[in-house]
Amino acid sequence: MHDDAVPAVRTAIETLYRTESRRVLATLIRLLGDFDLAEEALQHAFAAALEQWPHDGVPGNPRAWLVSAGRFNAIDRIRRRARFDASQVAIAYQIELEAADAVEQGSTQHSLTEQGQMQDDRLRLVFTCCHPALAPDAQVALTLREVCGLTTEEIAHAFLTVPSTLAQRIVRAKNKIRDARIPYQVPSGADLPERLDSVLRVIYLVFNEGYSASSGGEMTRHDLSAEAIRLGRLLLELLPEPEVMGLLALMLLHESRRAARSSTAGEPVLLDDQDRSLWDRELIAEGLALVERALASRRFGAYTLQAAISAVHAETSTAAVTDWQQIVGLYDVLVRAEPSPVIELNRAVAVAMRDGPVAGLDIIDAILQRGELADYRLAHAARAELCRRLGRTVEARAAYGRALELTLQEPERRLLQRRLRELEQC
Repeated sequence: MHDDAVPAVRTAIETLYRTESRRVLATLIRLLGDFDLAEEALQHAFAAALEQWPHDGVPGNPRAWLVSAGRFNAIDRIRRRARFDASQVAIAYQIELEAADAVEQGSTQHSLTEQGQMQDDRLRLVFTCCHPALAPDAQVALTLREVCGLTTEEIAHAFLTVPSTLAQRIVRAKNKIRDARIPYQVPSGADLPERLDSVLRVIYLVFNEGYSASSGGEMTRHDLSAEAIRLGRLLLELLPEPEVMGLLALMLLHESRRAARSSTAGEPVLLDDQDRSLWDRELIAEGLALVERALASRRFGAYTLQAAISAVHAETSTAAVTDWQQIVGLYDVLVRAEPSPVIELNRAVAVAMRDGPVAGLDIIDAILQRGELADYRLAHAARAELCRRLGRTVEARAAYGRALELTLQEPERRLLQRRLRELEQC
């Protein structure tokens, strides 16, 4: 390969790592049956690609090449260990036997078996990480780390906790899977429902991190939101339950607004200020149809209710004619179905739009006084906005300042800093 092509190959490898590394890892976990071994194999595979591809060229099926390179490296390491531990010989043989021809035959792509089980490695890994033997928070943390590649810091931010706590939780979850010999597979139809709540929660947290990144220079991470939607579609194909429809609808309706959510300068554009002509009508149509199906079942839950709220916005031509009465009514039902301070906060914003900023601010102040959202940036940002609208400039500055202290995402920080500058001119 010509030297001038080497930078392009390295760029291709970097892109593959961002977009495909978690798929490769999921397949390696299935083939090797061990998280840590698979993670080591993944790193070796990409290191080998950096060494070989600039000279040999990018292979026709790079994902399969990476899986194969990682798998053989892991087997070699197990064989070396076998010189000191005879039990490792059988492990290496079993891995090689079960993995033979799997990658070359394209098993990294998903398919639907005659029994209806989804043979998708990432979906399989989601269900493994969401096994009922693990604590609910551990299920989510492990899936976000291993399936989606979020850092410990990003997950901790999503959980409103500290990174060291999350790291310990993830290690304990891995050990539990190993010690309990939890299988890497999509559960049978009879076992699916009890596992569904955790899986839906995981997928939604992945989407949220992609839709509004918790930190960094970019407002969104399209790879994560796209992956969450992909997993949602696969799950709906596997289990067409109303709440699966509701979650997928919710993600699609949110995703439909992506193009309108940031300015040319990269700052967030709030919902009322968005150019609705930029909203993706195909995603909206698909989301609305799913909402209708879920509601018609009369067996829906919190995700469907949130999707119904998003549907009201999606069907409204301009912000000025938004049916806030209907939205508050839906929030009233949602708060009863799934009590949460964040949902209460969102309802308070809707009440402010319906009844005026004082009504919304009273609710937000009551929530903050309970202390549950003391470190939640959006609570302080919402309070700041309502204080600004009421002309309570000192309080607005303090609330914007507190929100800024808690915000790690650069575009959001710039928006808050601009709001503070505007208040200084008042």
